[in-house]
Amino acid sequence: MRMKLLCLALLFFASALYCQVVFLRVSRRFSAGGAKWYALASHIGKSSTPSMGGLVALGLVPFVVAASYLSGSAGLREMAHIWAYPVLAAVVGLADDALKARARSGDGLTSLQKLFLQVAVTLPWAAWASSRGVYLTPWIEIPQAYAAALLSFLGIGILNAVNVTDGLDGLAGSAMILSLCAVALLCGTDSAAASSVAGIAILAAFLWHNAHPAELFMGDVGAHLWGALLLSLCVESRFLAFVFPLAFIFGVEIITVAVQIFSIRFFGKKVFRMSPLHHHFELCGWKETKIVARFCLAHLAGMAAVLILLLTLFELYGGRY
Repeated sequence: MRMKLLCLALLFFASALYCQVVFLRVSRRFSAGGAKWYALASHIGKSSTPSMGGLVALGLVPFVVAASYLSGSAGLREMAHIWAYPVLAAVVGLADDALKARARSGDGLTSLQKLFLQVAVTLPWAAWASSRGVYLTPWIEIPQAYAAALLSFLGIGILNAVNVTDGLDGLAGSAMILSLCAVALLCGTDSAAASSVAGIAILAAFLWHNAHPAELFMGDVGAHLWGALLLSLCVESRFLAFVFPLAFIFGVEIITVAVQIFSIRFFGKKVFRMSPLHHHFELCGWKETKIVARFCLAHLAGMAAVLILLLTLFELYGGRY
């Protein structure tokens, strides 16, 4: 099994790397820039950097499913279960990116339009996934109605959390690789292992071009794809509780946005110089590469701390991993 996973990783790293090069050549002719509209003034120079790099990952999904099945690394049904939500979520991100590219600006879907589409793809998936059974841990099944509500909340939250984290060169991609490595180690099903290894390989190829100074951004299509994949892997592994440590830095980033908005609206004051949190540290004078490195270290530490806390609670209340 390990040899098959290694071969899959090499195959999809090489494939993604080649496809990214081709995509870059095409997108430099037609794509609008990828800097977010709420980014710092220092990011204006990134406005000409091609976005929608996640489109390559989306295009490789059918090949990931087929290769994993044909190599005997995972079952076809299980792989379809894992990748259904990421593909649907990526289509929402792609619609936003396409509108931005067409307008050649940061104007894509409005916040309400994006939220509506996120809900439109998340609710049916949550209902379908909950009908198959959702487990907080392998020994704790969540009642179907509660499972559908919880998956809907987590799904919409993680899509936006990864999206806001994707604001610095290499940040979201590097953090997601760390999360997928944890999935491969902790969530021990063959389909989860094959999907996470393929995801790591594709993201590594993306980081080849996204490392500072970035030649390519993942765009909403990539952020939505990877965020949904992380949640879907935890669901398929029957260990939904793992999403909390595995999404640690993404959760911190989206919480800082929520806190900032709440504080401004109700108290007229800012808690951070700018949100999400990585922009706060930029305004504090930290270099972009230092922020990315330290946030990845914080992500590792946060994953470990929350995981230890969860496993301790499970042990205290009679569970066993």
